[in-house]
Parts: sequence; C-alpha cells; structure tokens
Amino acid sequence: MSVPIRRRRFAAIALASVVVLGTTAACGDDSDSGDSGSGGGPITLVVDVFGDQGFGYEELYKQYEAEHTNVKIQERGKGLGLGDYNTRLTQQITAGSGAGDVVALEEGTIVQFYAQADKFVNLADHGANDLKGNFLPWKWEQGTTPDGKVLGLGTDVGSMALCYRSDLFKAAGLPTDREQVGALWPTWDEFIATGQKFAAADKKHKFVDSATNFYNVVLMQIAGQGTGYTYYDKSNKLVIDQNPDVQAAYQLTTKMISAGLSNNLQSFSNEWNAGFKNGTFATIACPAWMTGVIKGQAGDAATGKWDIAKAPGAGGNWGGSFLGVPKSSKHQKEAAELAKFLTSAKGQIGAYKAVGNLPSNPQALTDPAVADSTNDYFSKAPVGKIFAAGATDLKPVYLGPKNNAVRTAVENTLRAVEQGKSADEQWQAALKNGAAAGK
Repeated sequence: MSVPIRRRRFAAIALASVVVLGTTAACGDDSDSGDSGSGGGPITLVVDVFGDQGFGYEELYKQYEAEHTNVKIQERGKGLGLGDYNTRLTQQITAGSGAGDVVALEEGTIVQFYAQADKFVNLADHGANDLKGNFLPWKWEQGTTPDGKVLGLGTDVGSMALCYRSDLFKAAGLPTDREQVGALWPTWDEFIATGQKFAAADKKHKFVDSATNFYNVVLMQIAGQGTGYTYYDKSNKLVIDQNPDVQAAYQLTTKMISAGLSNNLQSFSNEWNAGFKNGTFATIACPAWMTGVIKGQAGDAATGKWDIAKAPGAGGNWGGSFLGVPKSSKHQKEAAELAKFLTSAKGQIGAYKAVGNLPSNPQALTDPAVADSTNDYFSKAPVGKIFAAGATDLKPVYLGPKNNAVRTAVENTLRAVEQGKSADEQWQAALKNGAAAGK
C-alpha cells in the first residue's frame, strides 16, 4: 500500500493519531510488546500500519488469534498519514525503542532503512528465504538489502488504472463504457486532450484531482519504461537534474495544469477528501489501493457513479508496502511468524477483499478471489482483470534513500504552478530544492 507512498492520508486525523500514538510509545516502550507474556500468559504483538483504510488486516488478526491462542494483536496507526508515520518510525528505529513488533515499510522509504538493517530482524533467519517464490521477483528484491538480508516481506503492489466519474463523462458528452473510455487516451497527451474536451463541456467540474498525483503516476510509468529510477540512480547518486524521465513527467504535468484541468487539491488533505464527497473532479490516477480510498471518501452516495478504465501509456506502479520486524521487539520469533502469515497468499487475499490492496503474491494474483473479482461500487468493474492481469509484468522503479524528501520538494513546486507561478521558473526551483532535500 505503500502505499505505500506508500502520499496518502489525512492531516487532521494524522495529527490526532500522532498525539495518541506518541503517548502510547512514550508510556509503553518496554511494555507495548514485551511484558504481557510473562508468567506463561498470552503475549501482545503490536502491528504498526498507516493510512485512512489501514491494511485490511482486522479479520486476519481474528483468524491468527484463534489459531494462536497465546497471541493477542494490537494494531496502531490506522488513519495516520504516511509522512507522519515515517517520521515517527524513523525516530523509533533510530532510538531502538517504541516501534511495533511488526511495522509497515512503504516502498518509497524501505530503501532508507537499508542503512539501518542491523536494527531489523533478518527475516531470512526465520525461514523467509523459503518463501521467495511467494512474491513477485522485483517485490522480493525491494524487500532485500544489497547484502542479502530480508528486511521486509511484500504486502501489496500499486498496479495502475484510471478511475473516472461516468456520470460526469456522460454529462460532458464523452463515452462512459470503460473500454471506450480507455480507448480515448492511449497516451498521456491524449488524456490531456480528452480533458480539454471535458473542460469545454463542463465548466463546473475539473478533469483531474491533483497535479501531484498526475505527476507521480506519469513519472513512475515513464521511469519504469525508461531509466528504471527517478531521483537517485541505482548507486544512490542524486540525479534529479540528469534523469530525462523526471523532466518529461514534470513537463506533461505543467501542460495539464496550463490547460486548466487540475482541481488544485493536495492529496489526502481535508479539501481533497471533500472533493470526493462533493464530486468536484472527474478522474483520478488509480492504483488498486486507491479504490478503497475513493469508496471511503466519496461514500455510499457515489456507488455506481465511479468506474475504472485502462490508464494511458504502458502499465506503471504506484505504492505498495512491506512488513518488517524491528530488533527492539521482545517477541521477534512470534512477530516474524505473524508477518509471514499476513503476507501469505491467504493474508494478501484477505487484505484485497477488505480494502482492495492488490497482492504481490503470484499465487494470490491468480486465485479466483482476486483474478475474477468485480467491484460493485465501481459499476461492477472487473477489478481483478484490470489490476491483476498486468501486475506480473510491472517494471520496478528504484527509489533512493531520501526519495520522499525529494519528491515533496518537487511536488511543492508543482503546487506553485497550480497557483499561477511560471512553470519554467518552478522547474528550476524543483531542481534546486530537490537537490537540497536529497543531500
């Protein structure tokens, strides 16, 4: 889920969650996961996640507790924004206390923890290498340090599509059938051209939610087909000013902004959430995990108004996470077993059913529960076919150690373009500010 990027969540809720979670950690660094098993009683395993929907593990926890009567599971972080989550987790890992027994590591930040791999359990010591075939090859590679330590086991991947409001398309005189809609935009330039047609017919709604969402999806797709990396090359050299994929994605985004297509919303802000509820935009870049976000924000009133079509260009991935075990856990063996269960085919199918997080497990991807699934909320779209079919062909994009910091600096300049600043001047600012953030 990385979501990853893991990029995805609520500022107001996040602030409250930081206070609550920070208090929990401060009051129980030694007891959150350590003392409950004394005297032969059940132990408590704390699982740290992020995001407004969480990871969809609630029913899986119940199953695991029923099969392991000596284990109780406590989840923290649901509703917590990724940025705040990563800041907190980084502080806890550095301090060697306060983190959960099992922690989510988003795709954009797991690389930064390679340098602190000594503070995580090497899951290979708990049989993880025997599970290598249970993950897409590139997903397994992302969770493994250069010297072969298994830092995290993969949860979901962010196989790309485009979600759109079919009612708004109809009112604007555009096709509504998902196959015909996908045919409107074989390229991103044609997506922008379609947006201009929409804008000419509909003066009330914007075509896309956010320039930054658009930019990141385009960048991940272009980089996947091109250099294979974004702001850092694979030797961790900062190359924001040298990678043509970054500039190409930036230029496409500013072209979309200059056409007046963006709703100028910051992703996962309160205003963005309200945009779903009020139906202020017609399309959004849509990795599998975004379907749960849309449903959660737009609510039941929008059932059947949303649909899903092929994304422009060739594939692409946005988001996805891993589960790791910090060495600060007092129950490392039990935590490793729980992480293995949650990332198993059974666990990933359960998470997919709960919140739409697309499995990174090949067996789960081909299971009828995923491959043949439809989504009633999204006009009965064949989400298994749309998302799972291309997941095995995804080309990974390398994200360097300070990817999120650089990304934030670049996104801020795009928001300035949305507010009327010069695109050329802001590109230079992106290079300067991104380089400073990445040092």
